[in-house]
Amino acid sequence: MLTRLIIPAILSLFTSVTVAQVRSIPAIKINLPVKIDGNLDDEAWKAVEATGDFITFSPTFGNISKRNTKVKIAYDNSAIYIGAYLYDNPSNIRKQLTARDVLDRQDVDIFTVGFDTYHDKQNAFVFRVSPANVQGDMKESQNGGVVYDNSWDAVWESKTSIKADGWVAEIKIPLSAIRFSKKDLQDWGINFARFTRKENENSIWNPINPNVNGELNQWGVWTGLHNITPPTRLSFLPYLSGGFRVSPTEKGDVTEFLKSGGMDVKYGLNESFTLDMTLIPDFAQVQSDNVYLNLSPFQVKFDDYRPFFTEGTELFNKAGLFYSRRIGNTPELAATVLDNYGKMPEYKIEKNPGITRLYNATKFSGRTKSNLGIGVFNAISAPMRARIKDLRNDSSFSILTEPLTNYNIIVLDQALKNRSSISFTNTNVLRKGNSRNANVSSADISLFDKKNNHNISFTGRYSNIWGKLGNKSGYTTAAAFSKVSGLIQYRASFLAESDKYDPNDLGYIQNNNSFEYNGSISYNMNKPTRRFLNHNYRLSFANVYLYKPFTWTSFQLNASAFFLFKNFWDVSVSFESRPEWSNDYFVHSNSYTGFFLKRTPYYYLGTNGSSDSRKKLYVSWKIGGAESPLPNDPYWTGNLGLRYRFNDRFQLSTSMDITQDKGNWGAFIKRDGSLMLNMDGSPVIARRDVKTNTAIISGQYNFTSRMNVNIRMRHYWSLLKNTNFYNLNTDGYWRDTTFFANENLNFNTFNIDMFFTWDFLPGSRLTVAWKNALGNNVSIDPYANSSYVKNFGRVIDNPHSNEITVKVVYYIDYLKMRRKR
Repeated sequence: MLTRLIIPAILSLFTSVTVAQVRSIPAIKINLPVKIDGNLDDEAWKAVEATGDFITFSPTFGNISKRNTKVKIAYDNSAIYIGAYLYDNPSNIRKQLTARDVLDRQDVDIFTVGFDTYHDKQNAFVFRVSPANVQGDMKESQNGGVVYDNSWDAVWESKTSIKADGWVAEIKIPLSAIRFSKKDLQDWGINFARFTRKENENSIWNPINPNVNGELNQWGVWTGLHNITPPTRLSFLPYLSGGFRVSPTEKGDVTEFLKSGGMDVKYGLNESFTLDMTLIPDFAQVQSDNVYLNLSPFQVKFDDYRPFFTEGTELFNKAGLFYSRRIGNTPELAATVLDNYGKMPEYKIEKNPGITRLYNATKFSGRTKSNLGIGVFNAISAPMRARIKDLRNDSSFSILTEPLTNYNIIVLDQALKNRSSISFTNTNVLRKGNSRNANVSSADISLFDKKNNHNISFTGRYSNIWGKLGNKSGYTTAAAFSKVSGLIQYRASFLAESDKYDPNDLGYIQNNNSFEYNGSISYNMNKPTRRFLNHNYRLSFANVYLYKPFTWTSFQLNASAFFLFKNFWDVSVSFESRPEWSNDYFVHSNSYTGFFLKRTPYYYLGTNGSSDSRKKLYVSWKIGGAESPLPNDPYWTGNLGLRYRFNDRFQLSTSMDITQDKGNWGAFIKRDGSLMLNMDGSPVIARRDVKTNTAIISGQYNFTSRMNVNIRMRHYWSLLKNTNFYNLNTDGYWRDTTFFANENLNFNTFNIDMFFTWDFLPGSRLTVAWKNALGNNVSIDPYANSSYVKNFGRVIDNPHSNEITVKVVYYIDYLKMRRKR
């Protein structure tokens, strides 16, 4: 019995000591050329010693990988070369064709290499390739957590080949594609990884323990790089685009011809800093927003799909003050013009831009030898005007819908020992005419102990608004203490936001005027047990007050559990509750007005999960329900998603999400979008039955690893039926009032986005896009079309807008031009 206990303990200790060691590999500089052809038979490779012995990260941590992997790496004065031989039975190699960067949860094996060029354990460049030679690249950064920037695209070469005993990935990464210090001798952080889809095994050269916080701090070291001079980093991306848009109006279709041209410039000012500029950027060919019915007084936050504003912005996003959709958004008065003149027969809107054009945008960023990150962002948006024609006298006039505006961000981020950092961020917005200007400053400190077990963080921010529309200033402060590594982890934090704090000119918050403290604890078991590959449990709470006047608003409790079974199915269970009556001071406004609504206690229980994503048919689901003490007040939600992979080129996905809330309480919103207010300014409260359906169908066909077509259709339908109306008492409870008839809402959005993409040369792309959308000002009767089939039929029957555009982007590399000369 004693022997049975001692031997596993010794083996476990040996394994833990082994995986805790930091592996290193000497840097080999070569003089012979390397041909990137998917074969490792060049003379240059013969002088390079291979490394291997990968350790599993998932589904089980710490084991020796089931498959042998050998990696060679070398460099010369212009590039880094990686040759990986991934041994396997060719029949087991998964090689589905996908779009660039779309590798996760697909039927593909993956080889990965990453470089922490400053060896600060906080920033890295990562390159991935599949057996079908589909490339993926991203930037990885970490402070408190790990952030992946998949929008970053570098220009690099790769070639793969299938062998009798595995597959080969050969990669060439130009030194101009990454940033590094100018030193005679330097060490870089490095890691290699291999994902084998057949077993869902993720193995890594230098092990990464999932119970230790962070990834880059667990990488190995590439030692002794010498005499590498950062090359001139200068590239141009000129583009031309053209097309047309047909938009329905009450007075017939309006055809608009679209034409644009511009250029992106990327210039390395020195070995560490890069200047990115976009001149007259074109933002037409991006995915349509997932618009939904917003019944709250808060702004809707949408994702940004524009590459310039998502690529390489991790430094600008560090303080959370950069919401890039503020730049180039819909002109502020465009909706007002539509409301005031769109339905008046004596006027015709000849022009009312829906997007604010930019003159230019510039990013300057990089790190010094002492690991000081510096970032400067600037963008200038053009003044936008609507043109209105008065049909009574055949004259036209214009209305300024958005003034000339300058947006600016400055970031200083000093990386410290043990992954710690201190940073300063300033955002500034200046508008011509001095209508409203804004400035926000933030100081952020994050400190980790030497053992990487605990973290202390502090944030202080100050905002100042000035101009003709008024002046105000406010602040926010936050602090947290966390245990970030180990089987049991926890966090305690507090936040105070004054009632005048406002970062929304360039950042995003729903509401200010808040004081809250939060806590959480989690148990994370990453070792397989009898039934599970891994499982974890989490418990958290939030207690919230108004900052001014200081008064309690709500207490919320959350609990969740996650289980990954040995057949790679997963299930999550969640519980959420506000056990006490809470006070909603933002029922009809995003600022404090003195009126508040008593929110009923509720209890929500839900579960979601998914099947084994390796199979041709992949299924995901969600179901949940909530109840409160009020009668007839149920809430339930359900989702079913299906993905079927027909072959290695073609797959279809679909999902349907259905939610019904028969006890939805809030400010009464009339069909024209306005609020119903009483004489004292208090909102009329409506109890509503809200049913929401979201259907999404998408398909992808990949002709080659560089050519694909993608189509996505989304229909969102929300039917709101007002069942009761109330006036507010001073204590937050309600009393009956007059029933307002014919004010139910039937809200629909419908979009089809189709993109044909061809990367015809490295860094160069041709895109043909078709976008179809349900026209504006479409009104579908909520009483006669209460079923999904009838409502969808009316959506199809109503007029739609259509847009077709063609865009060509051509990559020009200064170094290649110089070599050709």
